[in-house]
Amino acid sequence: AWLKLSKTTLFRSSSSVWVVDGYCFILVGAGMTVLVQSSSVFTSTLTPLVGMGVISIDRMFPLTLGSNIGTTATALLAALATSSDDIKKRRNTIKVAICHLLFNTFGILIFYPIPYIRRIPLNLAKKLGNTIATYRWFAVVYLGTMFVILPLVLIALSFSLPLLYTTITITILIGCLVTVLNLLQKHANDKLPEKLKNMGFSSPSLRSLQPYDSVITNIFYLKRKEKDDESSQKRK
Repeated sequence: AWLKLSKTTLFRSSSSVWVVDGYCFILVGAGMTVLVQSSSVFTSTLTPLVGMGVISIDRMFPLTLGSNIGTTATALLAALATSSDDIKKRRNTIKVAICHLLFNTFGILIFYPIPYIRRIPLNLAKKLGNTIATYRWFAVVYLGTMFVILPLVLIALSFSLPLLYTTITITILIGCLVTVLNLLQKHANDKLPEKLKNMGFSSPSLRSLQPYDSVITNIFYLKRKEKDDESSQKRK
């Protein structure tokens, strides 16, 4: 009954009051995270509810932002409870905790109030979710790239600052170019040259994950077939 009620009332998206109760949900996320003392526990508890359709992703977004603020309470409590007799060390501990709080707070103040910027992470999350729903292996690739390969590459490039700045600049320029081209294809496709209307001049591997999916699916299919053949031979 509670799931039915929350699905139809509390967590239902409503464009007329979305902005107002979005900030309310930030406060709810912060408060709940302070109570459980863990943003991971809070967000991982709500994630299945999004999959069940109880909470919409538009509602989950401000709850997650509030959770990022609530999780700073742990550092603040630890800083205030420090038993160091050195006043300077105690001050430095409190400063670090406050920096954590202000960093998360100002990040929300910069990105959340502006509707257009607010939609960017939501649209990216929806697109990534749809991609992973179609290509399950992409979840492993995404996690490995974002949390292992990319940090290692940035650490390696940091030993040469000019190379690091050059790489970041080129990446930003390519991202801006792709974004502008996608916007033109969406809103002014009839004014673009024929080759730019659907990126037909580029390789299929640059436009879709389907070629990679075919290769990966065939690899796992062959391995599974070999295991099935071995198990059938053992039975005989």
